[in-house]
Amino acid sequence: MFIKCGGPLLRQYIVVITVNLTMIAAGMGLMWPSPVFVKLRDKDQTILPEPITEEQGSWIVSVGFLTGIFGNFMAAYLVDRIGRKLCIIIGCLPKFIAGFLFLYAYDVWMLLVGRALLGIADAFVFIVVPMYASEVSSKEIRGALGTILQVVCSTGVLIMFSMGPFVSYWTLNVIFASVVVATTMPLILLPDSPYFLYSKGLNHESLKVLTFLRGTETLAIEEIKEYSLLDNNIKIPITQIFKNKIFLKSFFIVFFIVGWVHLLGFNTVSFYLQTILDSTQTSVQPEIASVIVGVIQILSSIVTTFITDRFGRKPILTTTLSAQAVGMVGLGVFFKLQEHGKIEGVLNFLPLMSLVLIVFGYSAGVGSLNWILCAELFDDAFRGVGLSLSGIISYISLFTITKYFSALTLAIGPSYTYWLFSVNCVILCVFIGVVVPETKGKTFSEIQRALGAKDKVKDVQEKC
Repeated sequence: MFIKCGGPLLRQYIVVITVNLTMIAAGMGLMWPSPVFVKLRDKDQTILPEPITEEQGSWIVSVGFLTGIFGNFMAAYLVDRIGRKLCIIIGCLPKFIAGFLFLYAYDVWMLLVGRALLGIADAFVFIVVPMYASEVSSKEIRGALGTILQVVCSTGVLIMFSMGPFVSYWTLNVIFASVVVATTMPLILLPDSPYFLYSKGLNHESLKVLTFLRGTETLAIEEIKEYSLLDNNIKIPITQIFKNKIFLKSFFIVFFIVGWVHLLGFNTVSFYLQTILDSTQTSVQPEIASVIVGVIQILSSIVTTFITDRFGRKPILTTTLSAQAVGMVGLGVFFKLQEHGKIEGVLNFLPLMSLVLIVFGYSAGVGSLNWILCAELFDDAFRGVGLSLSGIISYISLFTITKYFSALTLAIGPSYTYWLFSVNCVILCVFIGVVVPETKGKTFSEIQRALGAKDKVKDVQEKC
């Protein structure tokens, strides 16, 4: 059951914002290690018998990305069977358990299990929420609505950065558990994806939802015809999916993007933010600088919401990736100078200025548009499988870089590590500029034709 209010565009915004509220808890969970590690390493603040070690800390950060792989398999199996809405609700359940484990933890294994459950939950929401948002949105505002995920996730990051350093471990995790409950309950009121309903033969229900979202039955019927043109109601065995040349082309593009995006270094910089800021000698406290970074992250995400359907995906991505590359060069320069003891005056602010560029570039670019673009590149019939497999690749990449970031830094030094991230930014920038098609303002069938699919002409019978 859903409530009719306002015009069709307002309804789409309300639906998409509501489903994305779950990303507040996801953002808080992702940044949970940054303030919590400071407490767990302090013998006077830790809730454990003794402070955690560096090895334990690396596993607490990375274990969720390992278990997220299994979460993606589950999402791939369930998303086209029980629907997008129910998948998102089920994906929120492990967060309840994780919240209680964090509150009552008395040993490291409880923190590890909690983080592992968060990884499974995030695997659901980061795959299914963009899919749901893209399927309920009109093509004219699909990009803007898709960026809401990053805005809301950044809000969760800002909450964690703002409160984490200043409240007790217990209070912080009570707030986290409360946010999980508060953002899950409204999901019950949402309609399911109109495409999912159509794919299950529920044409009347699909028409009803589309009429609610588009404003008129005429527009709803036109969109259902679009579903039919793409043969979305035909069940395709997974073995046949991998024989489809257009799917393979889409999958290659998405594979490279989601696999490479974590090699840009943003997540590792975020997880170890306070550690990096502790290395500076500025008058700005690391806790305050973290809040500043969080504010920049959410503001840059909001900017992208307003410009993504005006300028297109590719110009925004290439520009912001260039900004990230410059920021990583700045961090590398700072740590190289620090090795020689040459840091003085304004150079102490170089890390903070570099972090601003990195955070702005990521949040306004790949952080906001990554999964929107990936959802757009897959045909409707292949989107569930394609995004789930892409999520698995993403989690493998993220686990690897977060688990071994410290080891890489020790092996080649922090300066060369950040310069390597800068090179990776340039590589992804070139790839997007040369290989990825522009998806701004296009229907899913038009995007498929841009990828090389044949233009199908069929007599579509109205099944409404």
